[in-house]
Amino acid sequence: MRRFPFRLTCSACAAEFDADQLINLCRTCGAPLLVVYDLEPAPRLRAEIVTRHADMWRYAEVLPAGDDVVTLGEGVTPLLPSTRYANVFIKDESKNPTRSFKCRGMAAAVTMAKQLGATSLAAPTAGNAGAALSAYGARAELPVFVAMPRDTPQSIVDECRAYGATVELVAGVITDAGKRVQQHLAEHGGFDLSTLKEPYRVEGKKIMGYELLEDLGRLPDVILYPTGGGTGLIGMWKAFDEMQQLGWIGDERPRMFTVQSSGCAPVVRAFDQQLESAPEWESPHTGAWGLRVPRAIGDRLMLRALRDSHGGAIAVDEAQIEPAAAEARRREGVDVGPEGGAAFLALDVLRANGSVNDGETVVVFNTGGDKYR
Repeated sequence: MRRFPFRLTCSACAAEFDADQLINLCRTCGAPLLVVYDLEPAPRLRAEIVTRHADMWRYAEVLPAGDDVVTLGEGVTPLLPSTRYANVFIKDESKNPTRSFKCRGMAAAVTMAKQLGATSLAAPTAGNAGAALSAYGARAELPVFVAMPRDTPQSIVDECRAYGATVELVAGVITDAGKRVQQHLAEHGGFDLSTLKEPYRVEGKKIMGYELLEDLGRLPDVILYPTGGGTGLIGMWKAFDEMQQLGWIGDERPRMFTVQSSGCAPVVRAFDQQLESAPEWESPHTGAWGLRVPRAIGDRLMLRALRDSHGGAIAVDEAQIEPAAAEARRREGVDVGPEGGAAFLALDVLRANGSVNDGETVVVFNTGGDKYR
């Protein structure tokens, strides 16, 4: 299997770094680093990939890891036709090992951290990321420290501890948990796997974009994506560019819509105000824990993808999120979490206001199961 060579490039200042080292943000300007591959047209590769074992690593040529990967069988999740909406499909990420899309990013990030010599791992979480990191850390036999807001559902706390992680609850929201992680790393060492503060969680998440092409035979017209830190949205947009370089698609792209709660919508506000970055949201509150991210380090990359795709950003009514998720569970038979409920609410609004047409092919992401009840 021939893997494409790659390097690390800053998403802001374009500084380049060798990929044979543990590294977090750009050492020149502090922005997120992205993996850039030396791709060339490979049309036959697309047909070969689908004959391989059905997990994320079937796309090994466009993933950074070697052969010794840390995996729990993540990826290649179902794309299900909706029973309620014509031309709508549900990408059901609840079928991943810890029931969310976070498994994809953590599989790639933990794999690379271990290969590059990390001896312990740490990250803040609003829920699902901590569970995934704890599981993959256990699989890699690496100690894990997780900080999370004190009001995180007990089920998430218990799950992380069950995988052997050290869990610390902090006052505030995920940004406060991030500050505690930085203190822990300064005191005890370890490698920071926070969202977009290392290059490889994006690589795992981008495979969702590759899978959409595999599932549909083409790209959808519209993607509705519930967004907190935004790694998946950024990753899929990156994947579409890579697929064009590989000769698998042309210059067509889905319109990308980010979905947030009215109680925490920094990206939506920045999009509506035509800002290049998203200022921190004051007093964030939402029961969709994955959306309670008041300030995302990938804000510029998200906003760029939304605008370049001719998509948009929508904040849905916080009070309607859980009822929408419950209805989706009853009507679709899918383990829809609150973040997925927000995406279904957004679909109704966007169809009603004409932003999405009934005849368009739409993919709604259910980014995780309902772990919070």
